[in-house]
Amino acid sequence: MKKIQMVDLKGQYNDIKDVVNTSIQEVIETTAFINGPKVHDFQKKLETYLGVKHVIPCANGTDALQIAMMGLGLKPGDEVITADFTFAATVEVIALLQLTPVLVDVNEDDFNINIEAIKKAITPKTKAIVPVHLFGQCANMEAIMDIAKAHNLFVIEDNAQAIGANYTYKNGSKVKAGTIGNVGATSFFPSKNLGCYGDGGAIFTNDDDLAHTIRGIVNHGMYERYHHDVVGVNSRLDSIQAAVLGTKLPRLDAYNTARRTAAKKYNAAFKHIEHITTPKTINGCEGICDTCDCHVFHQYTLKITGIDRDALVKHLNEKEIPCGVYYPIPLHKQKAYIDDRYNEADFTVTNQLVKNVISLPMHTELDDEQIEYITSTIINFINE
Repeated sequence: MKKIQMVDLKGQYNDIKDVVNTSIQEVIETTAFINGPKVHDFQKKLETYLGVKHVIPCANGTDALQIAMMGLGLKPGDEVITADFTFAATVEVIALLQLTPVLVDVNEDDFNINIEAIKKAITPKTKAIVPVHLFGQCANMEAIMDIAKAHNLFVIEDNAQAIGANYTYKNGSKVKAGTIGNVGATSFFPSKNLGCYGDGGAIFTNDDDLAHTIRGIVNHGMYERYHHDVVGVNSRLDSIQAAVLGTKLPRLDAYNTARRTAAKKYNAAFKHIEHITTPKTINGCEGICDTCDCHVFHQYTLKITGIDRDALVKHLNEKEIPCGVYYPIPLHKQKAYIDDRYNEADFTVTNQLVKNVISLPMHTELDDEQIEYITSTIINFINE
């Protein structure tokens, strides 16, 4: 059996090695390292794939979130509602811009931001909602957009983990994750479903004026060289990373299908195992249906109850099975973001999830032998 990786980037690279190397070599030979043809080509192809009018590439996913907020003109003291159960980058940029983060609880089943908690958190100072499409599927965007419209709020989608996922409206129409709110942001960190070989990110919007503002912000506030019209930053996707992404984008749907297939096999193995709750998709189907396109499984995350989760982590590590706990500490308990405004009673789900979630290896190269070894090791531990 091949050594199990949490994310097998080398295996994926070996499958596309020749075309990736050729694309990178083209950048080196032309020396068009910044804002070169590969960047513009990838931008256009991603716009087509997502069905969005504007993609603005940038240096990383954290920058993408920050620049999106800058582009919307949010001001110090404005309140921004987001999920307590997520990676710190989401709240980090809110704090960096001297906005006021307002953390709220998430759903027990899909880990995404809770709609009733959003409603409860709105005040006259609220200016934006940042739903995080956690682990690979969308938050309840139809409800979020209704709330935003009723209260005149911006919606910034944190789509770092769900690129390629579809969101299905009640009327059956579908749109890509990250293209529903005023603006969306994503990361191309190497372990993402669409990852480059360094740092990278992008911002999506259908708003022409907002896109124009953001294009200036990512390039020192310039639309014409040495003419600084807005306060900007230096945040550009370099051409070598765009070359990698341009090679992988046509394969993204296949990559996501491979992840779903692996998730189905995990689910099947754990189906009747006490103490394990497997991931569910948001479209009302139990488990992962055959036509699933709402979840792209950036992470495959179980809930473990009635046994020692941390002992299981230790056991898996001893068996050379990598795993992760995403996330071990709620944001409202992180030293940087502690605030007297928060009431522990408002975070019952998040406070429980940090104690019982565990994420298993998930990538495009997982094979049946590896999945059988992972699942049997977990089941044997539970049954001991």
